[in-house]
Amino acid sequence: MRDSILDGVDKKMAKNRREATQEELLSLLRERIDELDEQLLRLVNQRADCALEVAEVKLKFAGDHAPVFYRPEREIQVLRNILAKNKGPLSDEKIGGLFRQIMSACLALEQPLSVAYLGPEATFSQMAALKHFGHGVNDKPMLTVDDIFKEVESESADFGVVPVENSTEGVINHTLDNFLDSSLQICGEVSLRVHHHLMVAPGTGEADIARIYTHQQTLAQCRKWLDAHWPRVPRIAVASNAEAAKRVVEETDSAAIAGEMAAQLYGLDTIASKIEDQVDNTTRFLVIGREDVKPSGKDKTSIMVSTRNQPGALYHLLEPFHRLEISLTAIETRPSRTGMWSYVFFIDFEGHREDEKIQTVLQEIDQSALEVKLMGSYPRALT
Repeated sequence: MRDSILDGVDKKMAKNRREATQEELLSLLRERIDELDEQLLRLVNQRADCALEVAEVKLKFAGDHAPVFYRPEREIQVLRNILAKNKGPLSDEKIGGLFRQIMSACLALEQPLSVAYLGPEATFSQMAALKHFGHGVNDKPMLTVDDIFKEVESESADFGVVPVENSTEGVINHTLDNFLDSSLQICGEVSLRVHHHLMVAPGTGEADIARIYTHQQTLAQCRKWLDAHWPRVPRIAVASNAEAAKRVVEETDSAAIAGEMAAQLYGLDTIASKIEDQVDNTTRFLVIGREDVKPSGKDKTSIMVSTRNQPGALYHLLEPFHRLEISLTAIETRPSRTGMWSYVFFIDFEGHREDEKIQTVLQEIDQSALEVKLMGSYPRALT
């Protein structure tokens, strides 16, 4: 059982703890909170000083090459270590978010990162970017997934965050198609629990709603709820949930389905919460960049494979994974751009490309496939 701060009340008060008033007990607790806050402030700033010294060391030994300040594998190792030691009462999710923000602020002292995401502001893509990088980055909203790839390829952004898969609606093909011609690497992944809310402009009543705006993916994820509660109201697909929220600001006879962040940004009233059909509705995002990522200890690797159009092609592709006991986490098929009825396989599996078993399986696949493209090895997402 966790020791109570009040266990020491008899040492600080003349009267017995049982005789102390509520105000006396609260005063003691508040004094202790103030003491702890001062300790936290001092320790956080000491950590920031250490981050600045890290930057100085990297600059000193960089030579002719630009120093790399952000190391995804190091950051995830720090978070895993912290969460392994967490004994509560704060949950791992809360502690992880808190330390992510501390690291983000410290990294910004070394070198602020620029991160492109699918805009406008208040989209789930922005939420994923902030969950992964913290609020110490310069986040840049882009109009399309194509624009995110171009922004990172042109070095106008350090990283990009793109949606790739939803637990309800499956893979987002357009994102995969961008990897066909891109040289960018996958540097990380983000798993984001997605909650959708029905919102209106202040003063709009339920009887006033003549149409509902949202993204096409969101319509699919909320289909059953909409059929049950708003079966006769037209549903209009727009470019993003945030765009839907922006529209209803000026339209008092409409509603939007979007995330909580959009309601806060545009000052909307939420009239129904968590309306997604699946309670565990989750979207997976990929972090794309230009640099390789070193092993973190718990990694995934993504590859793109072109095979010959012949019987048994998929079996020969997957057999080495089974034989070497490498766990596959995803496999998707997309039409190849090189010929009709030719296909490209996107495969995710556990392990890092520097692992001996992963190197073996890649070598075996390369011998039978037309082309094998390594899309990246990267740390597995924290839940």
